[in-house]
Amino acid sequence: MSVWLERRSEHQSNPDRGFNSTRQDSQYQRDRARIIHSASFRSLQSKTQVLGLGESDFYRTRLTHSLEVAQVGSGICEWLRDQSENNKNESLIPSFSLIEAVCLAHDIGHSPFGHGGEVAMNTMMREHGGFEANGQTLRILARLGEYSPDSGLDLTRRTMLGTIKYPAVYSDVCRYSPIEPENPLNIDHWAPPKCIYDAEREVLDWLLDPFDADDRTRFLSLDTERCGHARTRFKTLDTSIMELADDIAYGVHDLEDALALGLVDRDVWTQQVVKVLMEFDQNPINQAMDEFNQLLFSTAAKDRKHAISRLVGYFIRSISIVEQDGFNAPLLRLQAHMETMAYKILLLIKDFVMQHVILRPELQMLQYKGQRVIVRLFEIFAANPKRLLPVPVFAQYEQMGYRAIADFLSSMTDVSAGKLYHKLLSPTSGSIFDRP
Repeated sequence: MSVWLERRSEHQSNPDRGFNSTRQDSQYQRDRARIIHSASFRSLQSKTQVLGLGESDFYRTRLTHSLEVAQVGSGICEWLRDQSENNKNESLIPSFSLIEAVCLAHDIGHSPFGHGGEVAMNTMMREHGGFEANGQTLRILARLGEYSPDSGLDLTRRTMLGTIKYPAVYSDVCRYSPIEPENPLNIDHWAPPKCIYDAEREVLDWLLDPFDADDRTRFLSLDTERCGHARTRFKTLDTSIMELADDIAYGVHDLEDALALGLVDRDVWTQQVVKVLMEFDQNPINQAMDEFNQLLFSTAAKDRKHAISRLVGYFIRSISIVEQDGFNAPLLRLQAHMETMAYKILLLIKDFVMQHVILRPELQMLQYKGQRVIVRLFEIFAANPKRLLPVPVFAQYEQMGYRAIADFLSSMTDVSAGKLYHKLLSPTSGSIFDRP
């Protein structure tokens, strides 16, 4: 069996009934099945992507976003496999089962209330090992998932490695800038470093064990020159595909939601996106810009979808495999890369969505409210662990301290966290029969 198909559990030689094939893709199908059937994946249906839950049944949640990332990731792999120049690398391009498993798992560590909730969790955990969504994803895959008592979802080595966007531990990268005076009503400066947790260092070591010492050292090297938290520099081939799929889904599909909700002003779009696009030389979108804008701002959902689909197809077709110097292992040396023009367009759209959708005060109010819910719940449980934590969570708290509270709260959905908040703080809410 390939080292990339190994699992951390003691029973890796006893495959599940129905998955007794040693074929590589059967093992990745097994990974995908475990992710889809996990509680962490199901909970994404009630976790915020960009627009808050309850705004409409149409807009994307973390679950639908993850499904779309998996579809785009499969499309990228299909495109790469069809390019004749990739014949020599075809065996390394991830199968559909593998890339879908990586993409479906990439967000399962997110806390309730989007990135605002992530900042709130890290605010409470910053002196206790931190909280970061990618770090929590690895923790679920390796420890908390329900398949194995000691190995979480117990995925194959390659699948689990593909989900790691930031191969560095918290203590090596955190560099918080001092804020004086401290204002508890504004916690944005406690945004977490991009990392995994120190507690999962040995998991990372196991994942990287097949690489030689030089590759491991280079792969784990950090960019420490810029201000703030240190940053990782490298990722695997599978991760590079997943991140491009995530960027495409985040930028283009969130734009679609914003258009459907009427959050995008056409004049502002023309000034800040269309005019910039027209200045880009050799930009294929310019050839049909009028038609493209007409479709985007049409009142018919089918027209918008047609424009969005064309954008996604353009971005996928602009991706190729490149080689980066300094690595011996092909899985580290090869990277999925989007051509410069397409990536400039994608970044322009992502920045527009950030500035005119995500950062608009109406949306930030909802994010702020979610932050306050998380902070207050954490404070309450930290002050009353034996009295208020569920019995199994308190047993974990006695062993791990605040990390048990972080695991408990981050596993909640926006809805369940809101209900628990009202149960604890609203005199007329809650029942002894409610379950957290």
